[in-house]
Amino acid sequence: MNTKTTPKDFFLHLGAAVALYIAAGSLINLWFAVINYFRPDALAGYFYGNAVAWPISMLVVLVPVLYVLEWMINRDIVRNPEKRDLWIRKWRIYLTLFLATILMAGDLIALINVYLNGEITSRFVYKIIVIVLVAGAVGKYYFFSLYPDLKWSALARRINPWFGIVFVLAAIVMGFVAAGSPATQRALRLDNQRVNDLSTIQWQVIGYWQQKESLPVTLADLADPISGFTIPTDPETKTEYGYAVTTGVATSSVSFELCATFSRPTQDTKGRGEYGYGRGGGLSIAYPAYDMSYPIMEGQDNWKHEAGKACFTRTIDPDKYPPIRPMPAETKAI
Repeated sequence: MNTKTTPKDFFLHLGAAVALYIAAGSLINLWFAVINYFRPDALAGYFYGNAVAWPISMLVVLVPVLYVLEWMINRDIVRNPEKRDLWIRKWRIYLTLFLATILMAGDLIALINVYLNGEITSRFVYKIIVIVLVAGAVGKYYFFSLYPDLKWSALARRINPWFGIVFVLAAIVMGFVAAGSPATQRALRLDNQRVNDLSTIQWQVIGYWQQKESLPVTLADLADPISGFTIPTDPETKTEYGYAVTTGVATSSVSFELCATFSRPTQDTKGRGEYGYGRGGGLSIAYPAYDMSYPIMEGQDNWKHEAGKACFTRTIDPDKYPPIRPMPAETKAI
């Protein structure tokens, strides 16, 4: 029987397919980021908040959409059994089975490649389990939807959606455990902005010393309306950062101290990202580019701090940062 496909049928199936593919990829990425975080590897990159923020955001929206669309499709089939034979339904199911196979094979190849390049065994094993569970659950549900008369078909189609909900919720909870609450993420980003501000001030102080061979008395001396540099302030309280010329040491003339009040201690995220990459994430979906606001990047380890007020003493080495002296008059004449 050639059942006509209505626009409603077309978009229900199209929407379900899109929601499923993106949600499945997001779920794998989220579990990969969680595994990376809790199984750190010295050769891996840094953990980034976006490694869990993006997949959680997608899952929170797309999983309910997927379940609602599947419910509407199944309700139509109960009312009109001939819709089981719609061409778009069969194409969608066969395509899903094909993509589930490709997903499993492709990610397994990528995981084996990373493992052979040195990733620790536990990470590899856990990621293999995630791939098998996600691709297997999706493939099994749609396979039995295509062949409802097979043994265990009704049971599989009834259990798999609940397994999916539990697996998604577990991933979201573990993602929050790894990255912290939104309030925690905000506090960490504010702290990192403070570090960026102190680093900017530090280089301005060094430049000032190279030009004048003396340290600024206050931070206000660094303000330069011509270059457009203004003194950064605390992003949350808007108060000035602490600054003082260090005294009581032989090199006091070129030593200074910068201070700020931090909300949380520096987070140790090195090794908790993807192997060979700078951020955490999966292999299935490319998320937006590096989240540079968190965590502290390599080369800034000398800004590590605890919660509360922290001060950092810096001593300018004249050999590394020699004064910039004007050219002699005779040189100018030439």
